[in-house]
Amino acid sequence: MDWDKLRIFHTVARASSFTEAGEMLNLSQSAVSRQISTLEESLGMELFHRHARGLILTEQGEILRSATNEIANKLQTIQGKLADTRQSSEGPLIVTVSDFLGTTWLAPRLSGFRDIHPEIQLTLLFDERVLNISMREADAAIRLHEPRQGDLVARKLTSINFHICASKAYIAKYGAPKSVDDLKNHCLIAYPPGSYSPIQEPGWLLNLAGIDTESNNNVLLMNSMYAIHKAVQTDVGIAVLPNYMINIRDNLEILLADYQRPPVDMYFVYAEERRNSKRIQIFRDFLLKSVNTTPF
Repeated sequence: MDWDKLRIFHTVARASSFTEAGEMLNLSQSAVSRQISTLEESLGMELFHRHARGLILTEQGEILRSATNEIANKLQTIQGKLADTRQSSEGPLIVTVSDFLGTTWLAPRLSGFRDIHPEIQLTLLFDERVLNISMREADAAIRLHEPRQGDLVARKLTSINFHICASKAYIAKYGAPKSVDDLKNHCLIAYPPGSYSPIQEPGWLLNLAGIDTESNNNVLLMNSMYAIHKAVQTDVGIAVLPNYMINIRDNLEILLADYQRPPVDMYFVYAEERRNSKRIQIFRDFLLKSVNTTPF
């Protein structure tokens, strides 16, 4: 089979449209359609059902798409390996990181990295989803849990510690809780039960206070650590936050210091096959230096 036609098929299968695939390939709609028709004729079977709303893969088309997906992924892997063998730091580096960690900790530290390594074209994906490093959805990741896949390298960076806190203005207005039982009389800010969280045990504070969210009007639920941080610093209520987020604001105060939720380990993760990537090594070393200067 002609790889050029397979490449066009792969793009059409992803787009489900000759027109959109043509835009992606910089080809006309008619040229893309002709290439697919030629491929179908050479195979002696239809690969797409054509209808007014777009294209749907036939059973044979699904089989071929699975094969072209595998080929495309292998080509991406080979391209990455070839780039790594140059032992050059110049080029792109895509790193995925949880939104709250990326916005409040990593992004403010990037000026120093850019000054030293302007040759690295850094892309940060602030995403709570766990992107597939092995499939090259990103070159590396900063994760708040240790991955279990055997084809990934995980370097522990640090442990993030947490405390209960509130703003000084909130404490002045409502008083500071003297015990865990006192928390029931305050506005507590936490993740909604059952929602996705970048950290384990997102409902730790509510469990500590013994609060049922369905029967307590003092609870404010948010599925964003960054939003919870903003709410606390603007005097809305009490929450559990990472120490470094508490320390960057002079108006926040730790409460019930003897009660700490379990720390969260932070890892820098990349594929085993990318171990020799100069760019990944440089960014790993930058992260290690950065965590050593942060009071986590």
